[in-house]
Amino acid sequence: MLAAIIPNLWFFAAAAAVTYLADTYLHQRGSYLVNRLAKVRAGLSIRFLIRQMLLVLLVARSGLGEDRIFYVTVVMVLMFYALQAPHGAIVTLLRLRRRLPVVTRNIDLTGIRIPDAPPRGLLNRSAEKMLHLDVFAMVGVIITLQTRDNIYGFAGLGISLFLAVGYIAALLPYLRPSRLVPNAEKVLTAVDGWLAEYRPTVMLYFSGSKESAYQVNMWLDTMDRLEGRPLIVLRERAIAQQLGTTDVPVLCVPGGVHLMNLDLSTVRVALYAANVGKNIHMLRVPTMKHVFIGHGDSDKLASVNPYSKAYDEVWTAGRAGRDRYALADVGVRDEDIVEVGRPQLAPIQPYSGAQRHAVPTVLYAPTWEGWDDNPGNTSLLLAGENIVKRLLNADSPVRVLYKPHPFTGTRSAKAKAVHERIIALVEKAAAERATDARWAKESAGLSADRTAAKAELARISARLGELMGAADTGRDEAEQSRDSQADPARQEELTRLRREWNGAYWRSFGWWEHRVITGSEPALYDCFNESDAMVSDISSVVSDFIASGKPYAVTDSAELGAEEFKRQNTAVRAAVILTNSARELDELLAAVADPAADRLADERRELKRYLLGPDEPTSMEQFEAATQALSAKSLARNAGVEQRLGEPEAAAAPDDSAPSAEIAGAAETAGDAGDAGDAEINDLDSPVRG
Repeated sequence: MLAAIIPNLWFFAAAAAVTYLADTYLHQRGSYLVNRLAKVRAGLSIRFLIRQMLLVLLVARSGLGEDRIFYVTVVMVLMFYALQAPHGAIVTLLRLRRRLPVVTRNIDLTGIRIPDAPPRGLLNRSAEKMLHLDVFAMVGVIITLQTRDNIYGFAGLGISLFLAVGYIAALLPYLRPSRLVPNAEKVLTAVDGWLAEYRPTVMLYFSGSKESAYQVNMWLDTMDRLEGRPLIVLRERAIAQQLGTTDVPVLCVPGGVHLMNLDLSTVRVALYAANVGKNIHMLRVPTMKHVFIGHGDSDKLASVNPYSKAYDEVWTAGRAGRDRYALADVGVRDEDIVEVGRPQLAPIQPYSGAQRHAVPTVLYAPTWEGWDDNPGNTSLLLAGENIVKRLLNADSPVRVLYKPHPFTGTRSAKAKAVHERIIALVEKAAAERATDARWAKESAGLSADRTAAKAELARISARLGELMGAADTGRDEAEQSRDSQADPARQEELTRLRREWNGAYWRSFGWWEHRVITGSEPALYDCFNESDAMVSDISSVVSDFIASGKPYAVTDSAELGAEEFKRQNTAVRAAVILTNSARELDELLAAVADPAADRLADERRELKRYLLGPDEPTSMEQFEAATQALSAKSLARNAGVEQRLGEPEAAAAPDDSAPSAEIAGAAETAGDAGDAGDAEINDLDSPVRG
C-alpha cells in the first residue's frame, strides 16, 4: 500500500513478490497462521483481492487514472475475483460428491460403479492455484507502468482471465453424473450386501484421533490370526488413512446413523481397543457380546476406567489386571474379567542373559505428558534430561536409544521443549562419538557392512513404497475403497520386507552409535529387541518390556518413595526405581554388565507371569479360546431371546447350515450363559437391526 501511494513501482513489485512467496511458504508448511488469518477475516481470497486493488491504486497514482489500462484493470480484476465463486462451488461439490459414506479396505464394492477421480492437480490446494493465476496480470500491468505500453497489461490481464476460465472449464466434465460416485443409499446397500455374504463373526471396533491410530494398529496381527470371519470397524476417516496393512476387511463408517443401520446381525463378539464416546453406537446392539481389550496394560488410572463396566467382559493380560480392577472398585465384576495374555508381544525376544554388543544399549522410552499436569504422568519433565545425561556420561560407554511416545509435546509446551532438548543432547553425543578415536577402528571395520545395509534399506523402502501404493498419490478415498482388495501374497511380502528392513536399519549404523527414534519405524518392540535394558515410566511400555525378561528402571517422578511407588504400581516391583535425579542408574547398568549383579532377575520372571500370564498356552491360543467362549454365550443369549419372543431360530445362526443344531450346541457350551442372557435382555424395542 505504501509503495502504491508514493508511488514507487519497483518497491511495489518487490513487496508484491514477498507477499506471494510468503503465502506460498505458509501454505506449504501448513502454518497455523493460515487459519489465524482466516479467523480475523484476512483469509486467502481477501489477501489476493487486496493486492489486486492495490495494483489498481498503483495504476491511478502513476498518472494513468484516466487511461484505458486503468479501466481495463478494474474490470478484469473484478471479473477474475467473480470467477472465484463458481470455481469454489465446483470444487466443493466435487469433493462432496466424491466422498463415500464409508471407507473400505479388502471389501468387494464391484457391485457399484465408482469412476476415477479428477486429476489430483485440479483439486489439491485448488484455491491457491486459482488465485495465483493473477500473477500474470500483476506482472503485465507492472511492465506497462514501466514502459507505458498498454499491450503488456492487456496481455497479462487477458492471460489471467483466460486461465481462470480454463481452470473452471477443466473441472466441469467431472460434474457429469457418470463421473460422480453413487449416492449414500446405493453405497450402503452394497455394503449391506457384502456383509450378508461375508457374515462377520468377530469385530474390532475403534474410534479416536489420527494420533491414536497406534492403538488399533497393535491389534491388526491378532485380528488377522483369529479364526472365523473378522471385521475391523473404524469411525474416523483419518484413522482409516493411518491404519496399517492387513488382510482383514476394514469398514470405516463416520456417520452414527449409517453405522446403526448396517446389518451386523451375524457379529457375535465386538472388541474395543479404547474407551471413547462413539463406542455407544455399537454398545447399544444387544445381539453381540462387547469386550474391552484396551491398547496396553499398565497401572495408570486409564487401565481401570469406570467406563469398562459397560462391556460384557474385560480382557486383561494376566492376574494383575484382575487385581487392579478389584482394588479400584469401579464396578467391574470379577466374573466379567478374562485373562488372555498379550498376543501382540510375540515379536519380543526373550533375554539371553548377556548383552548384545560390547557396549550395552539402553532404551529410554518415556510416555507422554497426559491430559493434566500430574507429575507422575511422565518422567520426561522432571527426570528426562537427568536420565539421558547420566547415560551419556556413564563411566563405561553406553549407547542410548531415545524413543518417546508419539503424543509427546502435543498438549504441554514444556514437555515439547524438554523433548527437543533431549534430542539435542543425544544428537550432540552421537556427533562427538562419531569423531572419537576410540570408535575409529570399529567404524572402519564395519564401513562396508553399513554401506551395504544402507543400500539394502533403500531397495527395501522402494519396494515397500510400491506395495503400499506410495507412488500412487492421485487416488482419492473412493478410488482406494474401490481398488483395495485382500492380497495374501502381497501381505506376506510386506511382512517379510518389514522384517528385512528392520535388520538392515540396525546394521546401517554402528552398535555404539546413539540414536533418536521418533517415527513409527523401527517399532517399539524392535527397539526392545535391540536393547539390553530400558528406562521408562508408568505406562504399558513397562508391562510390555517385562515380556523380554531384561533389566529395566522406572522413574518415580511424583516422588512417592520406592516402597509406596511399588505398592501403587505393580509393574515396577521388579524394576530399579529411579528418583528424578536418576542417580540409581548405576544399579541398572551394573545388572546389564554382570548377570551376577542382577539381583532382580527372579522377581522379573515372577512378575512377568503375574502381569502377562503363563507362557503356555500361548497368548494367541488364550485369546482365541476366549473369543470362541464368548461367541457361544452370544449365540445362547440370542437363541433364548428368540425363543421367548417366538422368532425363528434360524435368524441367529452364523452359518447357512443346521442353524437349530448350532444354537442348541452353543447354549449347551455356554453353560449358564442362558441365565446371564436373561439378565442382559434390554432395550428390545430400540430400532437395532438384527
